[in-house]
Amino acid sequence: MKLIVLGAAAGGGLPQWNCGCRNCADARAGVIPRMTQSSVAVSVDGEAWVVLNASPDIRAQVDACAAMHPPALRGSPIASVVLTNGDIDHIAGLLTLREKTGFDIYATAAGLDILRSNSVFGVLDPSLVAQHRIALDVPFEAVPGLTVTPFAVPGKVALFLEGDSLNLEEVGEQTVGLLLEDGTSRAAYVPGCAAIPDWLLDRLGGVDLLLFDGTVWNNDDMQRTGTGEKTGARMGHVPLNGELGSLDRLADVEGRKVFIHINNTNPILQPDSVERAEVLAKGWDVAFDGMEIAL
Repeated sequence: MKLIVLGAAAGGGLPQWNCGCRNCADARAGVIPRMTQSSVAVSVDGEAWVVLNASPDIRAQVDACAAMHPPALRGSPIASVVLTNGDIDHIAGLLTLREKTGFDIYATAAGLDILRSNSVFGVLDPSLVAQHRIALDVPFEAVPGLTVTPFAVPGKVALFLEGDSLNLEEVGEQTVGLLLEDGTSRAAYVPGCAAIPDWLLDRLGGVDLLLFDGTVWNNDDMQRTGTGEKTGARMGHVPLNGELGSLDRLADVEGRKVFIHINNTNPILQPDSVERAEVLAKGWDVAFDGMEIAL
């Protein structure tokens, strides 16, 4: 199994268009690398690829990745797209993939309802782009040789679907993780997760690779940096730091561990920060655009 991180950032990317925080300023100045919004490509044979979440930056991501280039006059190595939720930064890229090249979309019923209820997604020709409903804990083959099993993780509905009543740690089809298996290796992709209960630890046991939600360091990152009022919990993301944070809760998960979906305010983006040093000391990597992992 080969994985390529097409985009490592959370929604808004790095730099975010309207942000002048230290990380965004350093990214603009070339001090730290720029990052596009979260998406990962996976393949077994290196020819047919499944893209996990279609980032709004997918055109630039495809252009920057040779494995994603057209193999002929027309066409694409992208055989399918699997959605983990209905967030704008995970579905908006589908609108870019509309130029009459076929691929398959896989999403839960909740995800497909979003696509089918919004007429703008009608630009995807149904005779070329088939939409498939996936069910929790039921495996399917996204590309030849790669089995994907969606599983529920705590999370919330997409921002544009929020109502007066909101469960920030709802468990159901609105937010899923993905278990990827090729018969030899097992990887888990969880770009959004609001909490880490014991049952989720059990689900992640035995993986060779874990790509996990690295959005915020502390729950109040945005408040600390003066960039906003929302907490990580309000956005549906568990922090890295703290007693209930991912660094402590996932400490006993074996295999390679990589933080992905990293917000522009997260101090782990600074190479000399104490927070990044702690992440590395605890055996984690920090994803970056173009990162390649072979299992």
